[in-house]
Amino acid sequence: MMKPMSNRFYLLSALVLAGLSTPFALPGAAQGTRPPGSDFTGPAFTINKIQDGIYHAVGTGALSVGCNASVIVNENDVLIVDSNSNPAAALALTEELKAVTTKPVGYVVNTHWHWDHAHGNQVYAPPAQVIGHEFTRRMLLMGESKRGRSWDMFVGTLPRQIETLRQQVTTTAEGPDRDKLKAQLIAQENYLKATNAITVTPPAVTFSESMTLFLGGREIRLLFLGRGHTGGDIVVFLPKERVLVSGDLLTAGPAYLGDGYPEEWIATLDRLKNIEFDTVLPGHGAAFQGKAKIDHFQSYLRDFWSQAQKLHAAGVKPEEAARLVDMRSHAADYPTLTTVGVLDHGLYRAYDLLDGKVR
Repeated sequence: MMKPMSNRFYLLSALVLAGLSTPFALPGAAQGTRPPGSDFTGPAFTINKIQDGIYHAVGTGALSVGCNASVIVNENDVLIVDSNSNPAAALALTEELKAVTTKPVGYVVNTHWHWDHAHGNQVYAPPAQVIGHEFTRRMLLMGESKRGRSWDMFVGTLPRQIETLRQQVTTTAEGPDRDKLKAQLIAQENYLKATNAITVTPPAVTFSESMTLFLGGREIRLLFLGRGHTGGDIVVFLPKERVLVSGDLLTAGPAYLGDGYPEEWIATLDRLKNIEFDTVLPGHGAAFQGKAKIDHFQSYLRDFWSQAQKLHAAGVKPEEAARLVDMRSHAADYPTLTTVGVLDHGLYRAYDLLDGKVR
């Protein structure tokens, strides 16, 4: 059981493979119509069975889906954790879920407010209830999911990427390289169409610390353990099944730090250790077993924060500090850490925290 408590991601690729899919309908739309950006060669997800009625939906790369979605099939309906990055992705999931259940989606839980986890909400609500932390609702209402460093880097650059690809296509000779560029161009154009179709839809049901749903014979606990990846991360815990859906509070690799609270994150992860789970379904990366990755990421965060503090005290500018931070000592846990330097978003965030610009 969880002990009482006191009152990011792998970087996402904007590239998607393009093609044609079987049409599916928008709610209220004429049969056969497709949401913008839904032309792709499917499936969009690999739906991995974890236990009876519990699935981890991981993007295949055929469509930009942003994050993993977790699917919990209950007696009368389905609960989905995280609604992906755009309406086309959310609708693709609802179609592909028909292979495992015909039950309707009754609930959607947003683990946090980032665009890649919450921009499919509009597909489900109504009639489904969208649930999240009160901080998540506030950030979505304020429009924060469509601006900031993460949005600017992964989504805001799409028009520029498309124009660059168009120029490359016209200047590349016929052959496999040109075909690859054309596929990338179509994919990015589809992704931009999907992005332009987003209507930010915040949770209509919120909580501050915990909420428990009893859906048939299934108990589902929604828990806020403290600030970490954002100011309102929640985890979804199934106590009987000992399954934890962790969002980006704990991912398979180092999580995105651009909106995080590194010092508090370490303490929040200590609280996460007190939950009796065996299987973790992260927001990015493959499902995994056990709690070892908590220790790995806490060690990573301590090292990152220590280096950021020293560079800040030395007066090194954040963009230069990002090139100097060396996380290679964690390569045994995170094999991709082969070079010096980190994404500068984390350093900008660390400096904002150290300068008191973020509360």
